[in-house]
Amino acid sequence: MSSQPNPPPGLWLKIALLSPIRKYFAYSCPLGLHPPHVGARVQIPFGKSQRVGIIVAIDESPEISPERIKPILEVVDAASLFSQELWQLLLWASDYYQWPFGDVVAAALPTALRKGEATVWPTEIFWRYATLTATTANLKNYRRQKETLAFFQQEPSRFFSEPELKNAGLTKASMRSLLEKGYLETETRPRLARSTVNIQGYSESEIPLELNPTQKIACEAIIQAFGQFQAFLLDGITGSGKTEVYLQAIQAILAQGKQALILVPEIGLTPQAVARFQARFPIPIAVLHSGLTDGERLTAWLMARDGLANIVIGTRSAAFVPLPRLGLCIIDEEHDASFKQQEGFRYSARDLLLKRCQLEKLPIVLGSATPALETLHNTLTLRYRHLKLPLRAGEAMLPSLQILDIRHKKLEEGLSSQLFAHIEQHLKEDSQVLLFLNRRGFAPLLYCSSCQWKASCKYCDAHLIHHFNPPHLRCHHCERTHALPTSCPQCRAATLCPLGMGTERVEQVLIRRFPDKKILRFDKDSTKAKGKISDLLRDVANGKADILLGTQMIAKGHHFPKVTLVAILDIDHAFFSQDFRSLERVGQLILQVAGRAGRAEKKGHVLIQSAQPEHPLLQCLLQEGYISFAQRLLTERQKALLPPFTYQTLVRSEAPSSSQALSFLAEIKVQLQALPFADLQILGPAPSPMEKRGNRFRGQLLLQAPKRVTLNLAIKKLLPFLDKISQSSQLRWSLDIDPLDMF
Repeated sequence: MSSQPNPPPGLWLKIALLSPIRKYFAYSCPLGLHPPHVGARVQIPFGKSQRVGIIVAIDESPEISPERIKPILEVVDAASLFSQELWQLLLWASDYYQWPFGDVVAAALPTALRKGEATVWPTEIFWRYATLTATTANLKNYRRQKETLAFFQQEPSRFFSEPELKNAGLTKASMRSLLEKGYLETETRPRLARSTVNIQGYSESEIPLELNPTQKIACEAIIQAFGQFQAFLLDGITGSGKTEVYLQAIQAILAQGKQALILVPEIGLTPQAVARFQARFPIPIAVLHSGLTDGERLTAWLMARDGLANIVIGTRSAAFVPLPRLGLCIIDEEHDASFKQQEGFRYSARDLLLKRCQLEKLPIVLGSATPALETLHNTLTLRYRHLKLPLRAGEAMLPSLQILDIRHKKLEEGLSSQLFAHIEQHLKEDSQVLLFLNRRGFAPLLYCSSCQWKASCKYCDAHLIHHFNPPHLRCHHCERTHALPTSCPQCRAATLCPLGMGTERVEQVLIRRFPDKKILRFDKDSTKAKGKISDLLRDVANGKADILLGTQMIAKGHHFPKVTLVAILDIDHAFFSQDFRSLERVGQLILQVAGRAGRAEKKGHVLIQSAQPEHPLLQCLLQEGYISFAQRLLTERQKALLPPFTYQTLVRSEAPSSSQALSFLAEIKVQLQALPFADLQILGPAPSPMEKRGNRFRGQLLLQAPKRVTLNLAIKKLLPFLDKISQSSQLRWSLDIDPLDMF
């Protein structure tokens, strides 16, 4: 917090390591070093190594004997890395999620800063023509240099970046020679993050579109809330123009000299989001996600912190990015589970950003066609304002939805003859078709028909997934791979057969049935390479694809104007999951996938293959819509005392044996039962739904209470006991506040 006065040197510092260590450490700051600030990083001696820490407090006197306190080695930052409000957010997050403060700070910093690198801009060299009175006669024997000089003379006043010059085919050698002779000059500038994404189809967004009446009401409500905390749910059906509302609200906040932060759930959604925003706003846009290099992430973070980027688009961790003039926050697809971190510091980016906006007195917009039940509940209790967009924007019409009853039907690799007929019809009409299957690989099970052997992972309670290209078996939980056997390892018979379908298998049948059509597959396996998602999206936008096939990464947020048919191949299993959230998720997924159809002038059609066509919740979803479906689920949750009508914390353990994991949780239960909380419900201990994973056994203890404060106090009382348990290879434990995943 740079607004604080500089403390005198020679004081005692309370330091948190940027790691999951709950303890703070005392160090001294020798005379002669930069004056320390709370929120600044320091280099410290720690054991036999050096570590990076963050100053948590500056004390007049230490809590331990001064002669035992070591001096710090260096003050890395001349001022705090965080504003007062952002520092308060980090303290709140540490307290709410019961997580070591140093690791919370680490989550808020780019990797380069965690390693102790300075917050200085990387630089790059720009080149341009230098005006000379001399002739180019002395270059007559240097063809390459003359060509290079001619390139610069076309735009003599413009500075060119080195990537631009490389793309133009110019060589460093000829440029350096011309620089030495005085024909060129250079200028060193800070390197800004380049957020350019080349996806066609957004030229129409370069000017604001005319809002329909409901869009206008929503946009005006958001603008009127500038300068104060107000949470909005922008509840709009797919294709209703939520993004246009975002864009016009952002345009209004930019006009006030403020910055805007937009969170999207996955890396796969950033290319289209960036392309859409670039088309509207020709200004630097910082992009933050896990697919960036350390240098790229640091540059984007610096652009945001120093105010050079007025728009920041990012995934989960962007909730922490420093923005000195932040005026508006938006969370697109707010219902998406990927906003919850599932390892280490298990925070919800949605809930953190809501708290940040409360601290900074800013409006926040939660946008979704299928809002989370918690968010809907907050609108019903008037904590959030509910803005509805019930109609599709422009000329686009809602798609028709139809269930294909596949009971007693012969299927070809999971696809019915009815579905093939629909695909052929839409392809004849020069439209694109999207098939959705949330299961990658070739088949979920390799099975021996002679002895009933199944290919299973010896390290996890899971089957090995059969992959086609290259042929192998892989566990999708521990990621171990195995060669694909040619005969049964148990009975040696050559009667192995793949059961079930994955995206690779469906791709093969589509290639056979439609050999002259271009098929693009979107899943984790086909999009591993950097930039691959952008390449695939560009092909879709340019009409270089006829059939799109993918998992949930293709289901949400994307705008495919030529897609008129969407087919959901297998959704039935989700209706019978033991996870109480599965029904909410399947409803969201169906409508999100369906929303990819008919987003332009052609009407869309959605087909859902099902062997449970009369399931009451499926019928409710399709006939009455998502809100009625969600209200039925909320009624069931209320009767069962499940979130959002109660609050949960999950204590997980894992150990080399099941008995070790469960006995540890049994000890915790004894500790909790001794606490004076009559309304604290303790369920378990029990094995996790997938007990064995990565050759370790997992158990869980579920704590539930009608008030958050009860759980918070119970965990605070429990922490001293937990902290005595070292996180060793024998036993590990974790806390998950407001868990979304029970597995």
